[in-house]
Amino acid sequence: MRKFLFSLFLICYMASPLANQGEDFLAIREAFRAGDAARVAFYAKRLQNDVLAPYVEYYQLRLYLETTDVGTIRAFLARYDDSLVADRLRADWLRVLGRRQQWSLFAEEYPKLVNQDEGLTCYSLQYRLAAKERAAFEEAKSLWFTERDMPDSCTPVFNQLMTSGQLSVEDVWTRIRLALEAGNTGVARHVSRYLPANQTLNVQKLNEAAKDPQRYLERNPHDYRIRSDREIVLFALSHLLRSGTNHAYARWYKIRKHLPESDQSYFMGNLAYRAALRQDTRALGWFKEAASGKQPYPLTEAKLIWKTRVALREGQWDLVLQCIESMPASAQQTDVWRYWKARALKASGELGAANEILAHLSHEHSYYGQLAKEELGVMLSVPPTNYQPNLQEISAMQQVPGIQRALALYQLNQRVEANREWIWTIRNFTDQQLLAAAEVAYRHGLYDRAINTAIQTVSEHNFNLRYLAPYRDQMREVLRYHDLDEAFVYGLIRQESRFIADIKSSAGAMGLMQLMPATAKWVAGKLGMQNFHNHLVTDINTNLRLGTYYLKHVLTLFDNQPLLAAAAYNAGPGRAKQWRDELKPLEGAIYAETIPFNETRDYVKVVLNNSVYYANNFGYPYIPTLRERLGTVSPKQ
Repeated sequence: MRKFLFSLFLICYMASPLANQGEDFLAIREAFRAGDAARVAFYAKRLQNDVLAPYVEYYQLRLYLETTDVGTIRAFLARYDDSLVADRLRADWLRVLGRRQQWSLFAEEYPKLVNQDEGLTCYSLQYRLAAKERAAFEEAKSLWFTERDMPDSCTPVFNQLMTSGQLSVEDVWTRIRLALEAGNTGVARHVSRYLPANQTLNVQKLNEAAKDPQRYLERNPHDYRIRSDREIVLFALSHLLRSGTNHAYARWYKIRKHLPESDQSYFMGNLAYRAALRQDTRALGWFKEAASGKQPYPLTEAKLIWKTRVALREGQWDLVLQCIESMPASAQQTDVWRYWKARALKASGELGAANEILAHLSHEHSYYGQLAKEELGVMLSVPPTNYQPNLQEISAMQQVPGIQRALALYQLNQRVEANREWIWTIRNFTDQQLLAAAEVAYRHGLYDRAINTAIQTVSEHNFNLRYLAPYRDQMREVLRYHDLDEAFVYGLIRQESRFIADIKSSAGAMGLMQLMPATAKWVAGKLGMQNFHNHLVTDINTNLRLGTYYLKHVLTLFDNQPLLAAAAYNAGPGRAKQWRDELKPLEGAIYAETIPFNETRDYVKVVLNNSVYYANNFGYPYIPTLRERLGTVSPKQ
């Protein structure tokens, strides 16, 4: 029946006008996804000379990868060397080789792979562990400590770590705790099989604790002498913390005497962390209690970071410095903790050490780089002349095969695949090549690619490409009507949508200013818009009209403070108010740093930093500093 239908399809297709190559490509991709080799072969003939032909060949080869000979695979890899499709095929082939344990071929190809994943990493560790490579044991152990489920290829690796004595029983419990903290009970159950037979988790009790932690704690008998019972009790308490602090703490207070000191420390760390996320003023005291005693349980990096943020809100600079210096080296080297370490050193009177950090940080064109400049008394400065690629460079860039493939995919509205192709192609570009590619993207209306490409330059920059300002003609009227700061609005849109007019987020926000349907409907009602429908939100003029009204609304709610307005625009006015201190004013940078939502915390920093650069690009006679834009946040009323 299937062959008959396909034959009928061919007859009808051949009788119809020749379909364009874009439609053919979309058809062959769907055929590949359906595993329909006959249709793939049919369309492949029509696309032999197309710019996307490497994808077509990949689809054909991928369907028969299990049975294709090594020579054919290597010929494809050589023909499309240093391309995304070649890297994808190499990864697919390596998975086949790993499953078959053909380690000689695997060892030849694996070092050539660019885009690796944990599954392939574990295959490589399998043969390296078999060869008794010392470094492999440490690399394998670093993969163990995660709350996530790991690929099947990691199971033999972990089994070998266990049989060789590289994983202890305590290491197993540590991973179980990580999984339970994240609510991944399935991972905890799976990992518990590495425990001695007399210590495995009671699955029934674990399921009951996950379903209703309060009921479990109140109605189940607990044998605190048994570790698995204690762990489930700690899990139930931590699970209860997600819905509120006080009830879990009260329950904890009744049973804490039954638990060893290390377990008490562990729970107090969880309690303090959840309290910190709620900006509960008791958090710092609980963090200190977690660190007291002879056997304090070590805080995870996430908890240590929130202890630092609580210390910032409380103005305890000595503790800020102590916490930062306790972080892993990788965390200490990030911009955020370099900046706050410098501030803590400065507060402690160590100006030389503080200024050394700030001086290095001030060379970076980022939120913390700008704050560092201002801390040193330096105003915003960008290179007086931006590098501008010439027409020959732009023309040459448009001929790069990867750029051509990306542009073709964008033309077909295959944005995800196009982004991957673009990112792959530019990954090793020089600054000048990056700016030529950014200019190509700009000329094709791919504003997000233009910005994301231009920001990758190291020495030569073009800040007009980094901070594009399209739609200024449409913007002027609404900005004037609402008396809005153009730099602030552009800074917000750049972060919201990268100027992609028809973008829709996974949460449902739409258009340039990423309006949620309920917000758009509310604003449309306020503006008296007749016959409003949600599909109108992606219209540029409509979106700007609705979005600027709402932005003006939240600015008015918060006395024209850009920081609070940005927080409210992203997370809602109620949360922006809630994140203020109960009693004292907060430095705006500290308010921003202690926003408990990762997305909103990053969002407000980027929006306000963007605003400073846009003001500079627009040639404002006076450019407020980033610290001025952050301002001081008054306490809750």
